[in-house]
Amino acid sequence: MESSKCTGVIFAVLVWSASGVAMLALETRLDLANLSMVLVVASALSSLWLPGWISAVISAVAVLAFNWFFIPPKFTFNVDLQQNALLLVVLLLVNWIIAGLVIRQRRLTEAARQLATREARLRQWGDTLRDASNPAAHAAALCAALEEATGRAVVVSVRHTLGQPSGDPRSLLVGAPDDEQRAGLAVCEREGRAIGAGTGRYDQLDDVYLPLRGRGVTLGAVLIAGLGHRPEGEALRSHLQALCDQMGSALHRSLMGAQEQLAREQAQLQATRSALLAAISHDYRTPLATIMGAASALREQGARLAADQRERLAAGIVEESERLARLTDNTLQLARLDAPEVRLRCDWESAEELVGAVLRRVRVRPEGSRVRVQVAPDLPLLWCDAMLVSQLLDNLLDNALKYCPGDSPVELQATCDAEFVTLVVSDRGPGISAAWREKVFEVFQRGETALSASHADRDRGAGVGLAVCRAIAWAHHGELLLQDREGGGCRFECRLPWHCDGQGPATPMAPEAHA
Repeated sequence: MESSKCTGVIFAVLVWSASGVAMLALETRLDLANLSMVLVVASALSSLWLPGWISAVISAVAVLAFNWFFIPPKFTFNVDLQQNALLLVVLLLVNWIIAGLVIRQRRLTEAARQLATREARLRQWGDTLRDASNPAAHAAALCAALEEATGRAVVVSVRHTLGQPSGDPRSLLVGAPDDEQRAGLAVCEREGRAIGAGTGRYDQLDDVYLPLRGRGVTLGAVLIAGLGHRPEGEALRSHLQALCDQMGSALHRSLMGAQEQLAREQAQLQATRSALLAAISHDYRTPLATIMGAASALREQGARLAADQRERLAAGIVEESERLARLTDNTLQLARLDAPEVRLRCDWESAEELVGAVLRRVRVRPEGSRVRVQVAPDLPLLWCDAMLVSQLLDNLLDNALKYCPGDSPVELQATCDAEFVTLVVSDRGPGISAAWREKVFEVFQRGETALSASHADRDRGAGVGLAVCRAIAWAHHGELLLQDREGGGCRFECRLPWHCDGQGPATPMAPEAHA
């Protein structure tokens, strides 16, 4: 600012010097009326850089100098009242009028420039807050914008929650206010109105306090030190309040969005709990009834039953107990994998051993003989949670055996490429339409095949198995895809990376963490 003023004074001095030299050079060629035009031009040009009162004084001095050097009798201030007095008076008035008009236009230009700067600042600040997921993190940017606009020290106080009281020490504070200023910030935030010099409230204060206003709520306050001494205080305060209101609105939107998201998550959690309880109460009832009936028959009539009858009842108890165990495991694993920061118990595991263990468990079941296995040679070790991956394969095989015809085989394949080990379970069942290919991976969705089955078949699952499978794949930074199989049937393809890179939804534990 000081350098621009010095530059303006230098230009003004050069203009007056050049005009003096020009008038001296043209004195013998022009009459006094034409020569005075050079003085008028110099006065108008110098007014572009000089303050108003300085320009008026210099114009008056220039008219006196014009009288001294050019109007006869020269080198005196005596003038011919009939010939030159009117010329001097008009020359002075014209200089002052032109200087006044130029200065007024310069002030209008400066005001327009300030207005454009403020509009650009508001627009840029609005763009910054519109894209901000956490507006409170931009409190320092608001402080910098206010300091740029005022040239004064600024303190910003921001509340983190709607229920947080004003002046709470947990508020985000940018700056170093003293105790009196902290009290002023608390009063401004509590009342939601500007206070300080020129606001009509606590005018004796030199500082100005502006609220961060949202819709019907105040979420902070701003202190601008010494703003009351600024001559353009009212217009500038309106601009500053607009910046603060943008911050307040963004904070309000962010907090309301967070509350809405929390309410939505709680409602979803409650709906999931209700559905889970309903599913458990429904799907546990049938196997429990079967187990209780078979156990009661064995206890009360075991001596009168034939050996094959006792064997069938015992087998039924074992089968229904296994169903209950699978349902319980799926439900617990789904709850565990949906929890934040889930940690897996990973180790280097052999894909052949995982497939072999699953196959041994499946072959015990009556329909297990339909499972065909094909494992590629030299598969790499997998960094995984063996229990979860085994549960994934158990669920996929159980699902395939449940819905494909009794005489068709179910195939389990294990292959690998440069990045992934791929586990594939294929069947020759009725398949799943495109509309249900994503829905079947949602909790408590059993697909159109299950929905159209008989009542006995519908009671065979709660619709959590495939949801658990996808959750397990995601927890290992892999994916589970459902594809149509050529010739009919489904193909579930689970792609697992050879090792976890630590960038997915879970952070696996090192082997020594559970040794």
